[in-house]
Parts: sequence; structure tokens; C-alpha cells
Amino acid sequence: MGKKVRFGIIGCGVIAPCHADAIVGNERAELVAVCDIEEEKAKNLQQRYNVPYYYTDYREMLKRNDIDVVCICTPSGMHGDMTIDAAKAGKHVFCEKPLDITAEKMTQMIEACRKNNVKLGCVFQRRLMKEAIETKKAIENGEFGKIVLADAYLKYYRSQEYYNSAGWRGTWALDGGGALMNQGVHGIDLILWLVGDVESVFARCETLTRNIEVEDTAIALLKFRNGAVGVIEGTTSVYPGQDTRFEIHGENGTVIFSDSGFHQWRKIGSDTDTFPDVKSERVGGSSDPTDISSYGHFVLIDDMIGAVLEDRDPMITGESARKPVDLILAIYESARTGKEVFLK
Repeated sequence: MGKKVRFGIIGCGVIAPCHADAIVGNERAELVAVCDIEEEKAKNLQQRYNVPYYYTDYREMLKRNDIDVVCICTPSGMHGDMTIDAAKAGKHVFCEKPLDITAEKMTQMIEACRKNNVKLGCVFQRRLMKEAIETKKAIENGEFGKIVLADAYLKYYRSQEYYNSAGWRGTWALDGGGALMNQGVHGIDLILWLVGDVESVFARCETLTRNIEVEDTAIALLKFRNGAVGVIEGTTSVYPGQDTRFEIHGENGTVIFSDSGFHQWRKIGSDTDTFPDVKSERVGGSSDPTDISSYGHFVLIDDMIGAVLEDRDPMITGESARKPVDLILAIYESARTGKEVFLK
């Protein structure tokens, strides 16, 4: 057995166990330390995974020489500064979604990691859905011809209690937005990964049912750079939460899939669906934020270990991970101004 990649986790809340499971379950990895400003949370995670050290100040943890990679599992608005501090300390960074909540901070994160010669990876586990991988291959091979319409329906349920459970949830300062920035960002990342970059957006964002600063319901009209158009519908206020669903229509056929698998895969000239032979890996969480499969984290942590050991880019780079956030920020600007917003 060669060198083990040694990890630290900053933030011991809801998502941290997905990272810890993936680290301790990987024979090439070792979990050295965890950190949370709430000592009880740090101690609980330490004990659950038998971790040697815990901290309440992440800067202290960054001083350790026996940590190679830091997982950042804190509120979204803290990702940027923590990533920059970790990069300056010579640590590789594996950051939860979204990368950060402002364009300026994301640029600084990417530059800091490049300047300090460390890797920056991000978590977008929906890209690992077997359905998404097969769909991307088919689109890139031109199987559906020119893409005409591409839609993402991201209908989650989050109760008022969920927002009340942590002071940062539903705030502009730390959550960076609502249904789109926290929950919908996964599906927005996926539609961009499948279909390509967006040229412009026209949107409406509303707060209709929850007592929060940010949107709980949003719709956006997209114009993709390749000429296709599409819709994003994102919400946290529908009960029950619906399967996240993607519908892509090309001039030669249609593919529709959701959390529960393929619904359509049909090409002109056929009156039946011919589904690719894949076994679904549920990545879920539409109704319950804790009900997320850790499959994606296992694959992405393993890829991050490979990136460090082989000195290559991680599967999901900072440059790639910023795209859904840039789009969400454009959606918010459009909703605020009532105008079509063009992305750079």
C-alpha cells in the first residue's frame, strides 16, 4: 500500500458524515482531524469516526503538517475564505456545493489554489447519475441531433422548521439564495454539464410560503449558447417534494430522466423507448435533506485522492463548479431588474 492521503473536515453539520464515510471507507485515505465552531458537533463527529483530533478553530487545524486535503462542509457563504486560507496553508481543497455565493469570491478561490499549487475539487454528485452519464454521451455523439429544448424541474420540499434549524439557512449573507442556490444548484449544474453554457436568462424569483429572506420559488427562461432554449423551475415549497426531473429534446428525439430513472429515450422512426441498460444510483434528498445517498461522495473523494497522488485536475474543477453559481446569480439579477441578463 502506497502513501495515504490525509484529510481534515471543516464543518461537522448535516453533510459532513457523507465526507467522513467516503474518507474512512477508502483504503487510500485517512481522516486526521475535524473542526466545528460548536465544540459538541466536532466532538460528536470525532467520536463517531474515531478521528484522532478535533478543533473549534479551523485556522489551528490548517497548521497541521499531516493534513493533505481539507473538506469544506460549512455554510455556503464561508466556502471562499476557508478555501483561500487552506490554499495558503498548502492544503488541497474539496469543497461542498455551491463553490461560493459571489463571482468575486469564486475567482479568488480558483486563483488562490492555482497560485499555491493545490487542487480545488467540488461536490456535484448528480453528474455521477448513470442516467446523466448516458445522456451526456448520447448528446455529445449527436444521437438526438441539434438540441432544441432543455428543462430542469427542481421541486423540493423544505419546511419552515428546516430553515429555523440553522441560523444561516435562508439568508443572503450565508446561504447566498434559496431554492436555487442551496437545493437547485445540483440540477442547474447538471443541465449545464449536459447541454452546455447559457448565453442569457430571464427570470422571476418569489418568496411565497416560507419566512425567509431568499426565494422559495423561481422560474427562469434560458437561452443556451448552442441555440437551444429551456426552463428551470426551482422551489422548496411544494409538498411532497418531487423527483428532480430533466427533459432534453433534440431534433431527432427525446430523453427524460429523474431521480427514479429514465422515463423516455426515443428517437425519430421508433414508436418505443430504447433505454440504455443502467442500474440507477439514487442521489435523492428532494423531501428530506438528510436522505442523500453517499455514493457520489465516495466516487468524488476517491477521484480527489487520485488527483492528489497523480498530480492531475479533480473530476469537478473550480472553473466547472462556478458555472451553476454564475447562472444563479444572473437569474437573481434578472428577477431583481425585470430584464434579460446576459452571461459573460
